[in-house]
Amino acid sequence: MRIMGLDYGSKTVGVAISDSLGYTAQGIEIVRRKSENKLRQTLARLEQLIEEYEVEEIVLGFPKNMDNSVGDRGIKSLEFKEMLERRMNLPVTMWDERLTTVEADRTMIEGQIRREDRKLYVDKLAAVFILQGYLDFLSNQNK
Repeated sequence: MRIMGLDYGSKTVGVAISDSLGYTAQGIEIVRRKSENKLRQTLARLEQLIEEYEVEEIVLGFPKNMDNSVGDRGIKSLEFKEMLERRMNLPVTMWDERLTTVEADRTMIEGQIRREDRKLYVDKLAAVFILQGYLDFLSNQNK
């Protein structure tokens, strides 16, 4: 069973996929769109990836505020969750993504990736951190 992790942003969606055993997350791509209204193309691409990787569950990053409240981006993510559930007919789990972008940025700095290049990878790496956090949670639940 493969699980897909998504980092949903205003112009991009970072995509990660689990290995078939559900131990590790790998970043596979960043789906870009010209405007927030152009979600049809994004959903179509995600649908292709879901079919290609035989995904059975989706984990969507939930951008909460540091005080645990839900702001504008969180509301948009919940709306995106509903769209995914309707179109993909798969369970979608919301996963707290606070600080994943910071963590992704820090990892790239440590990896000496140039500042100009970081924005090309940050969403995909954030999706990896979201999915890996969820996979680790599932692994701990099973122990």
